[in-house]
Amino acid sequence: MKKIACLTIILAAIGYCSAQTIPETHEWKAVLKIIDDAGLPVGGANVSVFYDVRLDSTNLGKIVGLTDTNGVFTTSHRDQTYGLRFLIEKIGCYSTDLQDDFGGFFTPEKLNPNLTLMLKKIGKPIPMYAKRILSLRLPEFNKAIGYDLMIGDWVGPYGKGVNTDLFFTEKHTDPQSGYILSMSFPKPGDGIQEFTVPAVEKGSGLRSAHEAPVDGYQPEVVQTEMTNPNRNFYFRVRTKLDENGNVVSARYGKIYGDLAQFTYYFNPTLNDRNVEFDPKQNLLGGEQVRQP
Repeated sequence: MKKIACLTIILAAIGYCSAQTIPETHEWKAVLKIIDDAGLPVGGANVSVFYDVRLDSTNLGKIVGLTDTNGVFTTSHRDQTYGLRFLIEKIGCYSTDLQDDFGGFFTPEKLNPNLTLMLKKIGKPIPMYAKRILSLRLPEFNKAIGYDLMIGDWVGPYGKGVNTDLFFTEKHTDPQSGYILSMSFPKPGDGIQEFTVPAVEKGSGLRSAHEAPVDGYQPEVVQTEMTNPNRNFYFRVRTKLDENGNVVSARYGKIYGDLAQFTYYFNPTLNDRNVEFDPKQNLLGGEQVRQP
């Protein structure tokens, strides 16, 4: 196929290639520094760098190697790639798998990524109640509906659930589409808190921390109609407080996704904040839910 230069449209002034345009051959260089949970360099990690040299990804190149004693791996190539993928692996750690698309903008920063990435150590993955909700459908609008995390269903009379761990409420503000979706909790001390994934941890096989936080939980989270699959939450439920409001006992878990489409992981062990899920031991059985 004849190479098509990225100079045929006015956007070429900023180095843009349309989705139907194959970029010109160009040089790229990637520098990766791999660190562990403590911020120390990881030497001897296996690194695979994949590069797409066609827009349909039928011609995938691959460069492999090891990080040096400083945790650094450097590679370069000359081709027509429009995106890179980095896979870093080492025994005893969660792999890191990161896609770095140029997005059609061939700037020096895009063509020469210099990234610091973390390989999180595998701690103690445990059996958990895990379930993927592809599209939350409440049985009734404008009413708080209880959900049982251990059963994985609405609390009766809407489902087979017995214990209300949390409430979902969907309030419609527009007959056609507008709504407000919220999650709240039945007990004092229960709650939820959102967390973001630091740049250094992007692509990690363990998106969350190894343990849920001790405190910082809020009694409610609200979402409008816009969805965001990159949201993340820790939660605390079935909480018991003493007379001074201190937590005596509770159960913890995490959520990946927003309130309309998400996966939850619930640790059933009292006062255990471990949220490392073992995908081979889903206490809800059935569907396999991986450890993202």
